[in-house]
Amino acid sequence: MARLHEGLTCPYCLNSPRVDAGEVKSVRLMAACVLCRRVPRLCYLPGLRKDSTQTQHVPFKQKDETDDHEGKKGVLQHQDPSSQGGYRLYYNPSSYHYSVWNSGTSQSQTDNDEDEQCISTLAPSFWQQSNRYSVSCSRHLSSSKNTLLDLAFNKGPEPEMPSVSPYYRKPTLPDVKVDTRAFLKCRPGYASITLDLTQRPRPIEWEEALLLLQKVTILKGSMKPCDVSHFLVELSHLHPDKMSLVRSDQRFIMLLRYSVEHLRLFNDLQLLEVLQSFVWLDMPCAHTVLGLYEAELSRRANQMSLHQLLLAADLWRCIGRQVPQFLQHLYDSVRLHLGQMGVPELVQLLYIMGEGRRSPKDLIYPVEQLLMRHLQQLYPEEVGAVCLGLFKSQTSISEGSVTRIVDKAHSLVEDMSDFAMVNVLKFLRFSYLYHRAWLQAMAQEVPRRANRMGVKGLMHVALACSALHYRDDNILMAIAERVPSLVPHCRSKDSCKLLWAFGTLGFLPVQSPSFYPSLTEALRRRKAEFQRYPEHLLTGLLGLAFVSQFPEDLIALALSPDFVNLALKSTQLELKKDLFTLDEAVALELPQWSGPRLNCELREEVTEMLWKFAQSDVCQKPEVQEAESALQDLLGGEKFVCKRMILPHTRSIDLEVHLDPTGQPVPVNPASHTATLSPENSSSTFPSHQGWGRMNIGVTITEELLAQLTNTKNTPEPLTPSPTIKRPTSLHRVEPDEGGRLFDTGLDLTSDIIETLAKPSSRGSAPQNFKGTVKLAIQVSSRNHYCYHSQQLLGLHAMKRRQLKLAGYTVVELNHQEWSPMLRKSKAEKLAHLHCKVYNSLR
Repeated sequence: MARLHEGLTCPYCLNSPRVDAGEVKSVRLMAACVLCRRVPRLCYLPGLRKDSTQTQHVPFKQKDETDDHEGKKGVLQHQDPSSQGGYRLYYNPSSYHYSVWNSGTSQSQTDNDEDEQCISTLAPSFWQQSNRYSVSCSRHLSSSKNTLLDLAFNKGPEPEMPSVSPYYRKPTLPDVKVDTRAFLKCRPGYASITLDLTQRPRPIEWEEALLLLQKVTILKGSMKPCDVSHFLVELSHLHPDKMSLVRSDQRFIMLLRYSVEHLRLFNDLQLLEVLQSFVWLDMPCAHTVLGLYEAELSRRANQMSLHQLLLAADLWRCIGRQVPQFLQHLYDSVRLHLGQMGVPELVQLLYIMGEGRRSPKDLIYPVEQLLMRHLQQLYPEEVGAVCLGLFKSQTSISEGSVTRIVDKAHSLVEDMSDFAMVNVLKFLRFSYLYHRAWLQAMAQEVPRRANRMGVKGLMHVALACSALHYRDDNILMAIAERVPSLVPHCRSKDSCKLLWAFGTLGFLPVQSPSFYPSLTEALRRRKAEFQRYPEHLLTGLLGLAFVSQFPEDLIALALSPDFVNLALKSTQLELKKDLFTLDEAVALELPQWSGPRLNCELREEVTEMLWKFAQSDVCQKPEVQEAESALQDLLGGEKFVCKRMILPHTRSIDLEVHLDPTGQPVPVNPASHTATLSPENSSSTFPSHQGWGRMNIGVTITEELLAQLTNTKNTPEPLTPSPTIKRPTSLHRVEPDEGGRLFDTGLDLTSDIIETLAKPSSRGSAPQNFKGTVKLAIQVSSRNHYCYHSQQLLGLHAMKRRQLKLAGYTVVELNHQEWSPMLRKSKAEKLAHLHCKVYNSLR
């Protein structure tokens, strides 16, 4: 009390014109001051500080009140902003500042804006076991998922921003209205556990509200809990346009104080009524009073029914406040009431788990079993809500359950809303499950719906296709034709992730001349946003680089010292690798570039980091080790094959081989990776037992013979036998003996044949116009280098091939479809295969 009078003036006690000197000395004043001392921040409520012009400014700095929707505190700190990203995740609920209130039919940022959750720590257990086509979309490097650069996804907690950010912008208006809670209309059972935002109470007139506020002043200390709840409920019926006037009124602020005084005296029904009134009153989600209500609800959670807890959780969702403490009590209660859960309770629980960005580990299995039990009863919108909840909470369930859910969605796809359909795609993206029937249905549905879909939905469709490596030109063309008209509604994140997805799938600019230019121009108009979200700019520029698009002004921004420092300060993402990839791509593809570059120290640091990872991961893969060993046998030893990252910024390795103009191997210096020997000196380095200088004896190895040896094609012309080997009367398939002495064709392998395989053909082994060493980059590819069931290279690998050629290399691919079967065959067959690959590349 003395402290308040000495220095810190309590706005509730002394500064209101409605409180005279007599009241200051009253018991009412003492109670208010005691309350202010017990809960200091109540004196500085956001509503009072911002809206009241009658209150004296508090003379000390208020702790920053962060809105959970701005991405300050996700329960698990998963990866993508929204209340709705994408792949290993750190997540925070929303990337951009926006008004908390969202109408029930509006596609709000909170409901539909995951900042591509980089799926990381909660990856489904079946990814690397049963799903051969699992792919990665995280920025983390993983050769098991093809070492792709991934989405800007892998977010940790965002750096705290000042309360008034210089990069603040108004939210982008939604291009298409979407009912994100349409599933609540599927069955009446939701009425008791949710709030229908489309059924606003009958509005009262402003005069009625003034009378209610006057009664607050009259009743004062004699107010009972039922009076407080009644006044708040009645005031919440006011027209939305007048709500700001009520919240800034001193009498309303007094009413909030009284509600806190009576908080423990409310019965459960009154407490829920007051919380519901806060929804309609559009209370700011960071309001200090709400923290006290969460604490009270958590305290009495054990006494409340499952329906009451679900309703309270939904009210918090409608207010827009993250309440991890309360949700934990809800999850604890669910474990005790699993037998009471029907379809509405289950779907609502998954919805709440998604909005809370967390799935308790010990609840996942029972919820999965319950979901499988009720799956066939779900309506289309409920399937969409389930998929969204599982996606946003990063709930990893078994592959069989994922397949059954998507099977159910496929059976209902024609009746699904666009929003629900997109949610299924998000769930597939998280699960990395290639569901052929569903994706084929998308090839029909997306072109049919694209003209009525919003940019966020289209972005998520493209993102799912790129994550699953699924390229369908009907889908891509439909999106590409629709997006330019939606550019005014694109956040920088939407533009960048569309560029990433299309670049990853190898969609060329000539296929839609307006697509890439319109999105690139959208990035220019939103440069300020990259000061807060540098990862988005790098995502977009890498997507453009995949298809040889290099907007120099944006690249200059991304590589500028200030931007690089900003990106490196970002704790939630490893942006060093992305900066390095962009920097090196520019150096190779824009030789005239005079703009900023990364410093040498940073480039060397990232190169070393990538190489260390490659040594522990991709270099240990059996197909790579077998190719390296066989090439060493073919060429004459370890010194002729160097396993390294020729272009470290492409995050994958190659087997480097050098050949002189005559086609003979030249030692590769592993120290410099570039040293070669002159042709005249190279012959002395070859071991004599390899027979490089010997005449061909026995049989001449021709293309036709090698084709028969490796079963690659049939030749109509008869082979011309050497005098020293009798021509077989017929070529027929036989099983190799234990020593691997026979090819599948049944041709005997003599020592002369094997020796001849391990030497260049004397006929046209290298073009005569070669004037120097030929540098080969031999790549051991995998399925994940290509779009699914396609010969279309994914963006990063297409860029690598292009840049290797610019760097003076000839690319030789050991395709997974050819090389993987060779791993089970004899050494001679592997040598024959490699001989063809290496020397045919010189023609």
